[in-house]
Amino acid sequence: MSIPRLSLVGAGPGDPELITLKAIRTLQQADVILYDALANDALLSYAKPGAITRFVGKRYGCHALSQQEINQVIIECALAHGHVVRLKGGDPFVFGRAQEEIDAAREAGIPVEVIPGISSALAVPAAQMIPLTCRGINESFWVTTGTTQSGDVSADIKLAAQSSATVIILMAMSKLEAIMDIFAGHSKSDTPVAIIQDGTTAKEKMVTGMVRDIAFKAQYAGLANPSIIIVGEVVKLHRAQWQQQVQQQLFRV
Repeated sequence: MSIPRLSLVGAGPGDPELITLKAIRTLQQADVILYDALANDALLSYAKPGAITRFVGKRYGCHALSQQEINQVIIECALAHGHVVRLKGGDPFVFGRAQEEIDAAREAGIPVEVIPGISSALAVPAAQMIPLTCRGINESFWVTTGTTQSGDVSADIKLAAQSSATVIILMAMSKLEAIMDIFAGHSKSDTPVAIIQDGTTAKEKMVTGMVRDIAFKAQYAGLANPSIIIVGEVVKLHRAQWQQQVQQQLFRV
């Protein structure tokens, strides 16, 4: 048995090729891999022969184990088998509750390392050619969760809606209409919005619209979590929007 330790590994946004080389090497060394619903199952192919792989859930509406139970499993597996990889979708430190797992491991005397991953908040818009910043359009972007621990809409969204920044909202589909009402209340009814479900994967679905109608369009398209919501003028630069503008110009000619 190897020395007990914990590696928190970012799996990237969904496409199994969007994972770092360091993350792959760490998976290949693991004695146990505890993976999330948001981590692509294809990444388990990097596990060495005899490695234990276990699904622990952790997605809205898909909680196989509570966070406390996951913390306990991490400790038990590390002490019994050695090197544990906690494979998390995106980046472990972007709404991944990584600090809770780090604290639990350290309290048990288990050393911890973090292997950063590509966050879906950045990669999913980029894959659709939506820049989060663009000179002449905006100077910053916000990444926020849709809801707080209590289930209420995050107060940060009210602040973000008052800025010219691109706003990327995660884990927010259950509060989509209420969130768009906040933007509309700050004179943003005509601001472009894109919602991308299962971004960078073969199951990807996307709708675009405006703050005033995106909730209806998303409902009609049947979009649900995991989805990324992007609010801002940069959505106009999306490749489909650009192609439509080109076609309209050609038609006028």
